[in-house]
Order: sequence, then structure tokens, then C-alpha cells
Amino acid sequence: MTPSPLASPRRAVVGWDSGRLSMVLAVLDARCGLGLASCDVYLNVAGGLKIREPAADLAVAAALISSLANDAIPPDTVVFGEISLSGAVRQVAQTTARLKEAEKLGFSSALIATTHKPPENALKLRQFDLLTDLVDQLWKDRARGIISPDR
Repeated sequence: MTPSPLASPRRAVVGWDSGRLSMVLAVLDARCGLGLASCDVYLNVAGGLKIREPAADLAVAAALISSLANDAIPPDTVVFGEISLSGAVRQVAQTTARLKEAEKLGFSSALIATTHKPPENALKLRQFDLLTDLVDQLWKDRARGIISPDR
């Protein structure tokens, strides 16, 4: 993501639905006040994969927030959840199975939607009801040095 000199900023997407990216960007602007409307945004899903499920919404939002802040989310953190137009973070299907698989793959923490009954696992869970809560948490982590600048 980078500030755009163009009247209509560029949106380039590989491996994910461009309409879904537009929705996530609009929610981050409208509900979180991040001012992304004037930025060029490039989103690439690594490895040539094509992701077609809403569970990736929260991961994309977290990547955009971390790019804007020029801070990286720890590589041992898994992120998933659906984002609504109101900015609510929704739980996705098979949350427990996803967390178990993430644990097997070596992840130690997870950023997910708030669940009514937290699943039992060894991951450190951070749960969110609203996208603004994720933005606030990532900025707090930045201030505490939990996420560190790339540059």
C-alpha cells in the first residue's frame, strides 16, 4: 500500500476477489477512519493460491493495517474471520478445527472473532467483536514493541 498521486488509486489483486478487497477497504475507511481511499493497494496471495472464502477478510484487513503502520504482524500469528459492512468481526465455520491445524503448523497465537465458547487449544487467542478493536490492538502492540518496524 502506498499513497497514490492518481485521482483513482490503483487496486491490483491476485488470488482473491477484487470486490471483496474493495469492501474491506471501504469498511476500514468508513468504520475505522484509516483513510485508505487515497492509497494504491496491491494484494497478492502467495504460492499462486486462489482464496474464495470470507474467512480471509480479517487476515487481509490485518495485512492492510500493518502495511499502513509499516509494522509486521508476528509470523507465528494466524488470522481469520469474516468482516461485515458494519465493521463487525464474525466467527467462521470450523473455528476449532482451524485453530488445531494452525497449532500443528507451529503457530503460537491467533487473531479471531469473539466466540461464545472459546475453543480449547494451546494458542494464545486475541478475540475481536469489531474491526476497530483490531486496529486499536495492533496500534497498542506497535507502541509496546510487540510488532516491530520492517524498516
